[in-house]
Amino acid sequence: MSSEFTAVLPTGKPARKRGSVVVRALRNPAGLVAGIVIAIVFIVAILADVIAPYGAQESDLSRLFEHGGGGHLLGTDGAGRDVLSLLIYGARSSLIGAAIAVGVSMLVGIPTGLIAGFYGRWFDTVGTWISSAILALPGIVVLLAFRASVSTSMWAAMLVFGVLLAPSFFTLVRAAVRSVRNELYVDAARVTGVSDARIISRHVLTIVRAPIVIQAAMVAALGLMIQAGLEFLGMGDRETASWGQSLNEGFQNIYRADHLILWPGLALGVTIAAFALFANALRDALDAADAPRTPPAPPAANSVDPSVVPTAAGELLSIRDLRVAYGSGDDASEVVHGIDIDLDAGKVVGLVGESGSGKTQTALAVLGLLPDGGHITGGTISIDGRETTLAQRVAMLGSDIGYIPQEPMSNLDPAFTIGSQLIEPLRRHLKIGRREAEARAIALLDRVGIPDPKRLMRSYPHQISGGMAQRVLIAGAVACEPRLLIADEPTTALDVTIQAEILDLLRDLQQERGMGLLIVTHNFGVVADICDEVYVMQMGVLVEHQSAGNLFADPRHDYTRALLGASLEGGPSRRQREKEGQR
Repeated sequence: MSSEFTAVLPTGKPARKRGSVVVRALRNPAGLVAGIVIAIVFIVAILADVIAPYGAQESDLSRLFEHGGGGHLLGTDGAGRDVLSLLIYGARSSLIGAAIAVGVSMLVGIPTGLIAGFYGRWFDTVGTWISSAILALPGIVVLLAFRASVSTSMWAAMLVFGVLLAPSFFTLVRAAVRSVRNELYVDAARVTGVSDARIISRHVLTIVRAPIVIQAAMVAALGLMIQAGLEFLGMGDRETASWGQSLNEGFQNIYRADHLILWPGLALGVTIAAFALFANALRDALDAADAPRTPPAPPAANSVDPSVVPTAAGELLSIRDLRVAYGSGDDASEVVHGIDIDLDAGKVVGLVGESGSGKTQTALAVLGLLPDGGHITGGTISIDGRETTLAQRVAMLGSDIGYIPQEPMSNLDPAFTIGSQLIEPLRRHLKIGRREAEARAIALLDRVGIPDPKRLMRSYPHQISGGMAQRVLIAGAVACEPRLLIADEPTTALDVTIQAEILDLLRDLQQERGMGLLIVTHNFGVVADICDEVYVMQMGVLVEHQSAGNLFADPRHDYTRALLGASLEGGPSRRQREKEGQR
């Protein structure tokens, strides 16, 4: 199967080489500003002995509490020390303390989280128990006790603080690893003889690296705040310049020299904000690096036969030269490449392709529900013969356009009853009272085959089965009698018998109401059962368009033949059996 697909995948220009994650993060304006701030703080900390105008403890008792000028740009403190020099030297000690906290928490938390999540068993139990015990400890009390009984060194206190924060990395990594350790690609790596260490470092660690970046930034910011807080309380080393010591000095003299608390507070706040913004930029860069690059152009040898694809625009839905991309500028990754799709009222059109072919992105583009970062870069989407904007299509949702998402259980709000989730859109779009909306909702549930719909109206999503949840979503999608219904893998999460019932229900509702139905699926059995026409998509490109009957009888494209060979067993569809029974 894999070799067959490899032979028919499009070929073209090689993908552009990716830049480093840091470079990609710096292309983000917020990441660039934050990176510059962090770089300046680190350079200042490293070169403090060179760039500071005065020594950290150099004082002039004749110039106390000056606000600025006379060789002291930011003024002096109560001991006659230069405030600017204290900030410069303070950056060094503050960053070292934060680095100690981050380094220790990552060294302890990440490896233990990886092992506990991947292997489980006794190590997971013990690690979780210890992590919970550490989280239950009052951190400030522990730090105060450590300082009183063991060491007054602030850096030693930050080492202990790093241990106290290690459970945050442990819990984060453990949860992420547990979610992927039983994935098929991990099992495949085991089968091929890859060592556990290699699997963890290559396949598992990459899953958690983006959350780790965010957590590290949070710990760094928290480390800066805790260190400054302890020193603000007078528990630091007065011989070492730091932002916390400067804050303590400024607070004690706030009515006499308010500038003493302004500058260290500003330095601390700006640095913490810079860490947070740069971490978010890194996260976005990591996510973009994991996203697929723009696929190559479709193959010339297997391009769509123009005689097969009609050029007349669909009277209900007409998509022309649609292009969808994620990101912007040089980092833009196009996932849909100039496709045309037409749908008439009363017809069922299937959009078929393997995972990652771009079919769901096409549906979401029509709905105006593309995820963050996704946007239409070209083409038009017309409804009823009129070109529409994104805002116009969003306004049509629920009334003129209905949507049946995949994974029914995750698309119902667990905090509200089924009834409330059906009644609200009815009242909003049809402008009717609550009693009428409730009666309509009960009638809809009865129509979609739910026994005792009144009881179901009072139920919460967790109290119903997956098949029931899918019927509820179908009822909600057709509640306001839309003319266009888009169904995205409506039977994926259901067993075979329920799938057949849902398909029968969709076809019946579509015929009763004269809706145009666009069904997104990778299952040719679904296509054979209810579709009138079929579009086949590969790597964001349409490679074939035929009527359902012709597609199964004479597939034109190698990719279509490969999909059919992989998904059908050669038996007749239910539609074919029904036709044979009518003869």
